[in-house]
Amino acid sequence: MTKRRSRGDGGLHWDDKRQRWIATASLGFDPSGKRIVKRGSGKTKTEAKNKLKEVLRDYEDGLPLAPGDYTVAQATHDWLTFGLSGLDSNTVTTTTILCKTHIIPALGKRKLRELSAQDVDKWLAGKAETLSTSTLSRLHSCLNRIIKRAMARDKVRRNVVELCRVPQGQRGRPSKALTMAQAEEVLQAAEGRSLNAYIVVSLLTGARTEELRALRWDHVDLIGNLDAVPSVPPHIAVWRSVRNGGDTKTRKSRRTLALPRRCVDALIEQRATQQEEQGTTWSQCGLVFASAAGTELDAANVRRAFRRVIKHTSLEPSEWTPRELRHSFVSLLSDAGTPLEEISRLVGHSSTAVTELVYRKQIRPVLQGGAVVMDRIFE
Repeated sequence: MTKRRSRGDGGLHWDDKRQRWIATASLGFDPSGKRIVKRGSGKTKTEAKNKLKEVLRDYEDGLPLAPGDYTVAQATHDWLTFGLSGLDSNTVTTTTILCKTHIIPALGKRKLRELSAQDVDKWLAGKAETLSTSTLSRLHSCLNRIIKRAMARDKVRRNVVELCRVPQGQRGRPSKALTMAQAEEVLQAAEGRSLNAYIVVSLLTGARTEELRALRWDHVDLIGNLDAVPSVPPHIAVWRSVRNGGDTKTRKSRRTLALPRRCVDALIEQRATQQEEQGTTWSQCGLVFASAAGTELDAANVRRAFRRVIKHTSLEPSEWTPRELRHSFVSLLSDAGTPLEEISRLVGHSSTAVTELVYRKQIRPVLQGGAVVMDRIFE
């Protein structure tokens, strides 16, 4: 004989209208006296029972019933729409491109509740064949934040992305630094060109490209006060950048840098050129490096102008970018024997560890202090 179900065990019946098996379970009554019934449906009895088990498990964990057809693509679109507010527009654009190019085509149709760590591992391994490690890390971070947002809204029970490791990707183009001879060649090629002052200041002070594009004339002192105690040389106050909110990259990036004589001469010429080209409007925007109309330059403007300068040297334009002027600054200082701590302060790094990690190839590898002292001791 078939065992009779106990009261409250629920039931299993065929729904002609939906053409599916419906499994139900009664969980008592809510505070208003209404019976609490949970349901699971499937094409077979087993499928319906398994769906009901998932619903009951979520109910016991305190989670509301999440839609079973909620996909990775839907979660991604929700995150792009509501999860990026307050970020810089360039960051939003780049993140959107990454998601729509790599996440949605590969994983978008997968139901979020069914996404497994193995799915993520296979996806990352496939991307590692063509993408750099840094890009893989950004993709992993995006998917991780997508799932976290879905978890906070009870769309999924756990974040499988946190269980996955980012694989080693393709090697990106390593940063380079100009030698002394190459630096002089670039400086000579820049003379008389619109980007001359930008190249001179970037190479001789090590300021970041986003810091120079935001530099204003009221943060530039081309005279100084040598009679003061202590004396104040000509300098620039690197206190702003084109980042969202106008802040520099870190707190230690806010620094005041003395200007070499060559920078002072280039900036005097830059100011005279701006006054001539823009008339009385040159000081309204106040930008040191601006377009002919006085508007802010973007990274693409600077990169194109920089490569036009490189064309007049022995270097290959496509292999060099403006940020490598900063790398060259570190390299030239290191070759001249400047201590790592001083270089770190000049370039605005939060610690010497950052300087050594990012510019390891440019830091002088031979530490001579110990040998000099020992030679003095053991004459």
